[in-house]
Amino acid sequence: QVQLVESGGGLVQPGGSLRLSCAASGISFRLYVMGWYRQAPGKQREMVAIISSGGTSNYASSVKGRFTISRDNVKNTVYLQMNSLEPEDTAVYYCNAEYRKNTYWGQGTQVTVSS
Repeated sequence: QVQLVESGGGLVQPGGSLRLSCAASGISFRLYVMGWYRQAPGKQREMVAIISSGGTSNYASSVKGRFTISRDNVKNTVYLQMNSLEPEDTAVYYCNAEYRKNTYWGQGTQVTVSS
């Protein structure tokens, strides 16, 4: 049974930081492209950051320079370090795993940036 379990969301003030974690089980983690997506109320889900099996990362232009994605293939966990958070970053953040035709999603974790 595949599980992606996100944690680390919460309420933070503008300019603050959060670190999201996504622990994966039931998959050969090292083979998967791992990603973070987000969905704000009334908006479509969008890619935030992805990291390949080899460690190459890509970011949405809106978060480049502020967010960092990383992975630990021993702990089967992917992280998203979010710095200089803005109210526009408020959304439910979802972990994603993709390999060939297999795609899995976590349940999401809420991030709210507000003073």
